[in-house]
Amino acid sequence: MTFIEEYYNKIKNKEVEVSHKVAVVYKKLVYEISHPTEVTYYDEIAEEYETRTYIFDEKKAKRPIEFIERFCKHSKGKWAGHPVILELWQKALVEAMYGFVDKDTGLRKYKKVILFIGRKNGKSTLASALGLYHMVGAGEGGAECYSVAVKKDQAKIVWEEARRMVKKSPALRKRIKGLVNGLFYDAKDSYFKALASASDSLDGLNAYFVSADETHAWKDKNLMDVMYDSMSAREEPMLFETSTMGTIREGVFDNEYEYLSKIIDGYENKEGGIVDDTVLPIIYELDKKEYWTDEKKWFQANPGLITIKRIDDIRTKVNRAKNNPSELTNLLCKDFNVRMNSEEKWLTFDIVNNTETFDMEEIRDCYAVGGVDLSATTDLTCATVIVEKGKKKYVLQQYFIPEANLENKIKEDKIPYDVWERRKLITLCEGARVNYSDVTEWFRSLYEKYDLHILWVGYDPWNTQYWLEEMITNGFEMVEVRQGARTLSNPMKQLEADLIQKNINYNNNPILKWCLGNTAIKRDDNDNIRPVKGKQQRQRIDGAVSLIIAYCVLMEKYIDYSNISEE
Repeated sequence: MTFIEEYYNKIKNKEVEVSHKVAVVYKKLVYEISHPTEVTYYDEIAEEYETRTYIFDEKKAKRPIEFIERFCKHSKGKWAGHPVILELWQKALVEAMYGFVDKDTGLRKYKKVILFIGRKNGKSTLASALGLYHMVGAGEGGAECYSVAVKKDQAKIVWEEARRMVKKSPALRKRIKGLVNGLFYDAKDSYFKALASASDSLDGLNAYFVSADETHAWKDKNLMDVMYDSMSAREEPMLFETSTMGTIREGVFDNEYEYLSKIIDGYENKEGGIVDDTVLPIIYELDKKEYWTDEKKWFQANPGLITIKRIDDIRTKVNRAKNNPSELTNLLCKDFNVRMNSEEKWLTFDIVNNTETFDMEEIRDCYAVGGVDLSATTDLTCATVIVEKGKKKYVLQQYFIPEANLENKIKEDKIPYDVWERRKLITLCEGARVNYSDVTEWFRSLYEKYDLHILWVGYDPWNTQYWLEEMITNGFEMVEVRQGARTLSNPMKQLEADLIQKNINYNNNPILKWCLGNTAIKRDDNDNIRPVKGKQQRQRIDGAVSLIIAYCVLMEKYIDYSNISEE
């Protein structure tokens, strides 16, 4: 029995849980093992149709498996130095990649294999081992093997793993030279190198094996096209594309995912399905997003769960995400392989809500930091002050709206700005624009009325020049805070933690509560976050942004702030 058949029997008998897409693909593969398939191609050079018959060659299917398990060694963790023994799902995949061949020529059917799978399931280890197999044992001389990604550091992950495998394997170490710029097998004039989209050497390649890693981060298809075209002169090339899901929509990944889905639809004869017998699509994913709390379903996206990937780690992440929605998108995307947008809700109402209040006398004669989010007409302008006293952070805010725009804003936003103005939470500025001098005056008033010593005030440098000069003239030390994920991410995560622990007393300010609830976040590939508006653009987030800016200042100046506060 082949590994493909063994794996599908376990799928069919519910012994293993896989996604619907994986089950469909392996059902088709099992059928084709015993039923040679005829595929008709159009030969553009000869301008005629050609029919090829594909059979399953079990000897060729098992050759790369035997190579990997005999020569490749693990390089990290408790298995370092031990042989790489492939899981059943990996063996079935490799058999499918290499076992289906042209009856007459013996050449492989699949030229491109795409594996979309949850992170930490061993895809990089498999890609590295296959790269070594193509360089050493796949039979073609002068093999050019590449690990490619958008950034060189990412491309090096697979290549570095292959290099470490060589160092751990006495047999490979005797034959392969590891240099700074690549791995070299002189007996066949073959090599394995890492390339990125910015590399100067992308033209003129004659690739035999390409590992394309983490394509969810690829924003344009030029690199993929270049690498695929570079294989055209080879008889049996292989492009092995691997990725988890990502948050970059309408890029290379989405195009690939949709194309693979249509191929699988074609296997089921669904409307809109297509036929492409050069591509093998393997997509491990949750069939439904809501399965993320069902432990039995986690295997749909993680075939290596328990054996390769620790299930306890997933349990911890799931429990955290139940109470912390800002972690859910990353969990769904990376661990459960669900396509997500980069924008997601940041905080639940339970996290935001805090009805605790304080009297200004409690923070009289204290040191503070500030933050400002300025607007001109449409959005709110918000000024924030934070006082840390004991284990609590006390937050004061004041909002500013042009008086001439008040009625329109109430109608358009459907928000009781007039009620909040009567509660003195909002300052109405004369005219149709916010008067930034009113913001300066509010900061001054806190010192004059309550002896609050505001040490630093954070600001976004966009459109603030004259106000910045005014604040400096009035004795405030200003701190520039750029509005990017690298700057805002850590302060936002600290703010989130403080809100969860109810360490922030914001005097039950309804405007801040509203702004925090409106705030969505955009997450980059390094898990950095920044605040963005959600789908409803009328739902203002200015109070949250102002607070985040103040948090940036507090974290940047925390040692100095603590020392001064203790004096």
